[in-house]
Amino acid sequence: MKVVVFHGSPRKGNTYIATRLFMDGLSQCGEVSYSEFFLPEAIPEFCMGCQLCLSNSHEKCPHSSYIEPIFQEIMDADALVFTTPHYGACSMTGGMKNLLDHLDFLTLTVAPRKEIFNKKAFVLSTGTGSTAAIKPIKKYLKNWGINRVSSIGIRMFIDKWNSMPIRKRRKQEKRLCHAARKFFFMKKKIPYISSIFMYHINRFI
Repeated sequence: MKVVVFHGSPRKGNTYIATRLFMDGLSQCGEVSYSEFFLPEAIPEFCMGCQLCLSNSHEKCPHSSYIEPIFQEIMDADALVFTTPHYGACSMTGGMKNLLDHLDFLTLTVAPRKEIFNKKAFVLSTGTGSTAAIKPIKKYLKNWGINRVSSIGIRMFIDKWNSMPIRKRRKQEKRLCHAARKFFFMKKKIPYISSIFMYHINRFI
């Protein structure tokens, strides 16, 4: 299984540790290859909202030199993993939002891609606002037409992963391992009803 991982922060803190545990869990299930992108380094320029990728080819994006390699990795992947700590008012990082803004041309209402329908995705976040940070990312991915989107939010209530009581840390490690195994063996299903509906509406238009 080929997996592309998008790290919402360059800081290798709690979310990164949790992500590594999840990736280790995937690798224990079978053969897995990884491509990793750290944000914002992978896309140092902000989306300008010029909409050139929406009205023309996405190659017209002023930042296509950054976007094209990412787009090709997504197209070639079997699974996508998006990770972010919660920032500010319990939301994703600016780097992650910038990535999703740049990839808005993947939305079903712009240009449905059958390759996307066969992919699954996983969203991971740590922190007290992890659930709120995960929600909008899942919405983006479902709007792309991703077959299935799974997630896990880890509310730590503590600054450092290794500062958690051992019992609690072991519990979170087991959660991540179980989530990884479930994700690895997840069978391809009929796409979300909302995705099917949006696909046919856009096809008609």
